[in-house]
Amino acid sequence: MKDASHILVIRFSSMGDVAMTVPVIKNLLQQHPGMRITFLSNSFFEPLFDGIERCRFYPAFLKGKHKGFAGMFSLFKELGLAAKFDGIADLHNVLRSQLLGVFYTMSGHRVAVIEKGRQQKKALTRTKDKVLQQLPSTFGRYADVFTKLGFPITLQPGEPLFEKKLIPAGVEPVFLTGKKVIGVAPFAQYKEKMYPVEKMKLIVKELALKNHIVLLFGGGPQEAAILKEWENEIFSVFNVAAKYSFAEELAIISNLTAMVSMDSANMHLASLFNVPVVSIWGATHPFAGFYGWGQAWEHIVQVDLYCRPCSVFGNKPCYRGDHACMARITEQTIVEKIEQVIA
Repeated sequence: MKDASHILVIRFSSMGDVAMTVPVIKNLLQQHPGMRITFLSNSFFEPLFDGIERCRFYPAFLKGKHKGFAGMFSLFKELGLAAKFDGIADLHNVLRSQLLGVFYTMSGHRVAVIEKGRQQKKALTRTKDKVLQQLPSTFGRYADVFTKLGFPITLQPGEPLFEKKLIPAGVEPVFLTGKKVIGVAPFAQYKEKMYPVEKMKLIVKELALKNHIVLLFGGGPQEAAILKEWENEIFSVFNVAAKYSFAEELAIISNLTAMVSMDSANMHLASLFNVPVVSIWGATHPFAGFYGWGQAWEHIVQVDLYCRPCSVFGNKPCYRGDHACMARITEQTIVEKIEQVIA
């Protein structure tokens, strides 16, 4: 294919996985200067692609008008009316994206699909005869899809992706104190990926005692309520969860000194802005290929156990029953790692 091609890229969820497409898309467009991209994803994720030239975001409403088989066919027809594509890059390889792939294949388009390495990941996470080795990164797996379409990419993780964004007025005074501002995102989609919440609260207290400012990031209303309690109890700790739009949260993250995160979306969001991340890993492992873009390996906090990792996504209960992968990480270990990173 020629660099003047227009490629449809499909990746619906989750937030972390969609965020991991951004460095690949940026590298792709930089190295193929005539190319255009239409990126199809959940409407909420549009701010991730703000400012990327020659990349148009097309929102999918998977719980609304694009729900189910009929919704996917409707989406296919909408896209056909909006633009003509020279190739389809399926970076998700799930039923929804596969349906679109079938529609495009039947209409004469070339479709390339991600290879997820399921057998490799199964060997990495199985209980017996575990093969503990670094697997290809998700960034590399995404890049391989474009290579299949005729657009090879050299990934350049040392290159900045985005500049800092304008700080929302409501939180701007925090960044004018001259203190180091540390983001803490204590939650993850699955419990097995989370450091114990009460122990994380002690870490937040320790950071505040060290005269740092802590900004708390969370997910839903229940999590925001917990973080609001921490804000009320601990001096120089501020909760930003559920207070700002997604675009505004990205702007806040872009100005942090560092982020403390689980193996979760916030690690990937901070990585887009070259913000160093102290990432805490339990049931999952960086070897599965989901480590943050450009993050230093020495910023990882984890313990070596025969049972780790026990799952790729952290969605399986601890079969030992003691969650030792997190329980054996001390608060002091994490605080010391943060201090090293922000020094």
